[in-house]
Amino acid sequence: MSSRRTTTIAGSLVAASFSAVLILSAPAGADDQVPGSGKGGKAVDEAPAGVRLTTLLPERISVDNGSRETAITATVKNEGTKESGEIRMLVVGFDGLTVKSVEGCAAIAKKDLPEGSNSGFSCPVGNLAAGASKSYDVDATFDLGATGKICLPVQTADGTKTFWQQGPVPFGTTNPSPNAPATPLLLGTDNTPVAPGELPRTGAGRDLLPLGAAGVSLLTAGAAGLWWAGRRRPGGEAG
Repeated sequence: MSSRRTTTIAGSLVAASFSAVLILSAPAGADDQVPGSGKGGKAVDEAPAGVRLTTLLPERISVDNGSRETAITATVKNEGTKESGEIRMLVVGFDGLTVKSVEGCAAIAKKDLPEGSNSGFSCPVGNLAAGASKSYDVDATFDLGATGKICLPVQTADGTKTFWQQGPVPFGTTNPSPNAPATPLLLGTDNTPVAPGELPRTGAGRDLLPLGAAGVSLLTAGAAGLWWAGRRRPGGEAG
């Protein structure tokens, strides 16, 4: 799918490495007025004074019924009064939603993905100014015969703290349209699979989803399905 043009914000942008040998490319730019929803998100670790980080996902996406392709805009915002410091955002897909690429971001190695996820990218946001936002073009596929979820943790650049995490939150429809050119999906809706006899997979999920050498783990918390990232000290010792 063709990527959409984004604008670049002023400020310091650093290319952080997600692993010892993986160099991230320059991140996509920001749009301070990007519409979207923070549904399924919650603050986790306490952010520095004056910093308030959140994320946004579109309320509605459209899946091509032939190619299964879809496009999503993932946005991180600093709604505080002070600069964020160096941060990164992860974009992780689950079940029927597979993240194929994120502009300006690097793929997370399979061994570093949380259990249950199928894909993920790490985006070096850099130092986000107070009131600023940064948006990333996400190309994905969605298997309409399954459920599908996406997760956006916002962390320190080294992944030791997670200030905010949206999801894993589902996209879906209760009225599949297999004969239409495309199927609209709504954020926060469990998908009713097109294939007969299949039901959406719901529930609290797994208790621990380690993110391997990346030093991040995602946990489920209650029926809301909120997952947050834990920390891992250098050398692999859990914190």
